[in-house]
Amino acid sequence: MSPHPATSTEDVVDQQVRIQFDAFLDEHREALDRCLDGLTEEQARRSLVASRTTLLGLVKHATFVEKVWFDEAVTRRSRAEIGIPATPDESFVLDDEDTIATVREAHRAACEASRRATSSLALDDLVHGNRRGPLPLRWVYLHVLRELAQHCGHADILREQLLDG
Repeated sequence: MSPHPATSTEDVVDQQVRIQFDAFLDEHREALDRCLDGLTEEQARRSLVASRTTLLGLVKHATFVEKVWFDEAVTRRSRAEIGIPATPDESFVLDDEDTIATVREAHRAACEASRRATSSLALDDLVHGNRRGPLPLRWVYLHVLRELAQHCGHADILREQLLDG
């Protein structure tokens, strides 16, 4: 597995596919983390859409995603054992103690734990802790990358509304 911080995706064009996957995942993880740059606590929590989606909530949800796909799916531990909500919707809920600093730290720690959990696995290795049944790590990587890309887009729109609006 590539060391963190990841090599730029531009630098991995001719590398093995696993190195490319790791670089793309890390680039999206970091982009989502950066959506909180320069914001006040109020701005990060501000609700700009009808759903529970806020910038701080997006990063908190991304922490949930990391733990679902790279802890629950890999280790087969339950969400209760991991200490995460039962549903994705609940993972957007902000508690009073959630701050930019605490949510970022939790997200960064979850990303590092994900890297460790998958470091000894090959892309074709199966993970067995998902409700869908056994899945190849390659599929998990693609799924998480899709989700992170969607949330990065959401974050871009929310920041635009917040800062330009």
